[in-house]
Amino acid sequence: MRSDYLFTSESVSEGHPDKVADQISDAVVDLFLGKDPEARIACETLTTTQLVVLAGEIRGKGIMDEAGNWAPGVQQEVEDTVRATVKRIGYEQDGFHWKTFRFENNLHPQSAHIAQGVDASGNKDEGAGDQGIMFGYAADDTPDLMPATLYYSHKILERMAADRHSGAAPFLEPDAKSQVTLRYEGSKPVAATAIVVSTQHGKGYDEGEKEAELKAYVKQVVADILPANLLSDATEYHINPTGSFEIGGPDGDAGLTGRKIIVDTYGGASPHGGGAFSGKDPTKVDRSAAYITRYLAKNIVAAGLAQRCTIQLAYAIGVSKPLSLYVDTHGTGTVGDDQIEAAIMSIPKLGGLTPRSIRTHLKLNKPIYQKTAAYGHFGRQPEGDFFPWERTDLVDDLKAAL
Repeated sequence: MRSDYLFTSESVSEGHPDKVADQISDAVVDLFLGKDPEARIACETLTTTQLVVLAGEIRGKGIMDEAGNWAPGVQQEVEDTVRATVKRIGYEQDGFHWKTFRFENNLHPQSAHIAQGVDASGNKDEGAGDQGIMFGYAADDTPDLMPATLYYSHKILERMAADRHSGAAPFLEPDAKSQVTLRYEGSKPVAATAIVVSTQHGKGYDEGEKEAELKAYVKQVVADILPANLLSDATEYHINPTGSFEIGGPDGDAGLTGRKIIVDTYGGASPHGGGAFSGKDPTKVDRSAAYITRYLAKNIVAAGLAQRCTIQLAYAIGVSKPLSLYVDTHGTGTVGDDQIEAAIMSIPKLGGLTPRSIRTHLKLNKPIYQKTAAYGHFGRQPEGDFFPWERTDLVDDLKAAL
């Protein structure tokens, strides 16, 4: 590992067109899981100027039958949920308005061939909803054990969104992006070398005193979020570097579910298996196995077994047992990585990391997903049923197994 280097991560706001799509898809997931905890859902969303389109496969009691007939009233519930999501984000613009955009619902029944591989039957345990590789990561950069570059990128935009919603920053509109570059010495961040924030804004905030007000506001947000020891006169700021940013959101660029997988995870600090999360029920290991690998990595670091940890799992569609488990503590482990692997597989409550055991242990069959769809799936505070994979309640089990 290099002893001195720069690293950068970006985030995007809840009003970014891809994040609008993610939040709509997960709002639909929550709607259906609220009706049937065993529902199967793969909901993709497209957003563009005054248009939202849903597509994908679903199955569930009280939702849709095998012939594709909707249960009474559910189609309208879907549309109402979609519009409520866009309203909550804050889009009331000519090019994208929650009340007037055109809506298309192209959801249809799940393929019977997929269902037969995933469902438990006879002596066959529930299989993975797809093949793939999933990664989890944790590092002691921050109190939430996340890479600092991504952690601060998220926090800047979360603060700006809160100020927009409260009216404290009425010149802000929903679409925004941030990027933080930190200089590391060893494994620790020591200085912020560059901050980039591009935010959609009200009319006139691209020139004169109004532009200066916006830029001063963003700099104050950065100063409130980043530790003071990371900022200095040498920190470069690029605030709305292209100039005007009045047209944004789905009116400015089309949005699709699943296009911000690095923003959703570790900001590039960890490998990524390629599968998106939003719009998928927890039988899809793209989602559930990514959550359990984060849970495992975070607990390993929280237990003091490593300063950094990357974990990979692999699955085959229709097969319950994972094909492989890989642990890498990047030379920071206090015990061997192979010992940690063996310890994980020996803990009874983890159930061998089968899809069903993951869902059972983390209690994933609940409508808890819309909150994940902006500002990252990881590094969030567990509260009630939400973000159970961020708990550090496996620390004692890991220590006992080792």
